[in-house]
Amino acid sequence: MSSTETSNQSERQSLWPNYSPPADLVFSHGKGSELFTESGEAYLDFLSGIAVTSFGHAHPHLVKVLDEQAHKLWHISNLFRIPGAERLARRLTEHSFADQVFFANSGTEAIEAGLKAIRGYQLATGHPERFRIIGFTESFHGRTLAALAAAGNENHTRGFIPTDYGFDQAAWGDLESLREQITPQTAGIILEPVQGEGGIRPASTEFLQAVRQLCDEQGLLLMYDEVQCGIGRSGKLFAHQHSAIAPDIMALAKGLGGGFPVGACLTSVAVGQTMGVGSHGSTFGGNPLAMAVGNGVMDLLLEPGLLDEVHSKGESLRRKLEGLIERFPEQLDSVHGRGLMIGLKCKTNNVELMAALRQNQLLVGTAGGNMLRLLPPLNISQTDIDRGVDILAATVAEIAAA
Repeated sequence: MSSTETSNQSERQSLWPNYSPPADLVFSHGKGSELFTESGEAYLDFLSGIAVTSFGHAHPHLVKVLDEQAHKLWHISNLFRIPGAERLARRLTEHSFADQVFFANSGTEAIEAGLKAIRGYQLATGHPERFRIIGFTESFHGRTLAALAAAGNENHTRGFIPTDYGFDQAAWGDLESLREQITPQTAGIILEPVQGEGGIRPASTEFLQAVRQLCDEQGLLLMYDEVQCGIGRSGKLFAHQHSAIAPDIMALAKGLGGGFPVGACLTSVAVGQTMGVGSHGSTFGGNPLAMAVGNGVMDLLLEPGLLDEVHSKGESLRRKLEGLIERFPEQLDSVHGRGLMIGLKCKTNNVELMAALRQNQLLVGTAGGNMLRLLPPLNISQTDIDRGVDILAATVAEIAAA
């Protein structure tokens, strides 16, 4: 082993072992839909940092706004006004159900803010007994303790959560199961309009409508987790807009920063006004750097026709994947999702297929239900879509022939 390899191994051992990246693959830079190794090998990126690099790598507009802000001001804290945050909040509320926004650094922090706002609203409106929140099975809301408790996934909570933290779970998509969980202590409901980790599963309009009605009848707040499925990923600015069933609270992150850490919790004014001075905070949330990039992402998202292109490219990718299922019925099962948030259900092992695709220089993820998770940049070219499907077809053919 060379001295460089020994040094690299020592450096890797300085990290927690909670991740297991391939040891022989390191990227030095990216451009558009591609990532490059130091030796110049190009990998087609259909993962986008798990739906984060929403406009690909090193997008000129995002590089420009970040560089300009980096030469002006990095951080001042929320003890002072941050005009970029005010502008981004206004743009988000103008294009959503919301009236007010809290900025954080990540999706899980945005989730925590929303969960706290549910309980804060019930307390402020004279219902301190209402503190329990209902989540759904196979959900994922982040890695902080309350976010883990909301999802209730035993694989994630085991050893870390000594109590239920005031959360209950209903079966995904099962209205009767949800009704059974509601008690006089229930404060609100949290769900993903399109489940991500659970298997790229969109909630039906009928289900969202029924949940909204339940909340209205019972005085509960409805919170959407659009950390992964929001910010244009579904072909709408926000995934729930496919059904036009609005929440009271919504968490955003990932694609909103285009690769720069940012989270946002959007609320109606009725909820937001209960979160007064000192009720919540974030040292770095809404800092000038993140807000510059967030506004840059909104510039791109709001360009005329962009969301229509996401929809049409998603339909193109879906049709091509359905064609692969016809060619390889023993290996592939079905296509799921919305827009450019697509799950390809496998009949063979999805993790093994992901690894084989990586060997063939196509980067994808996995999700529950034995899915491959495909999350290419929103501005991916049709040429790169075709190229990605070609690599997928060749890889599945190799596996089928083995």
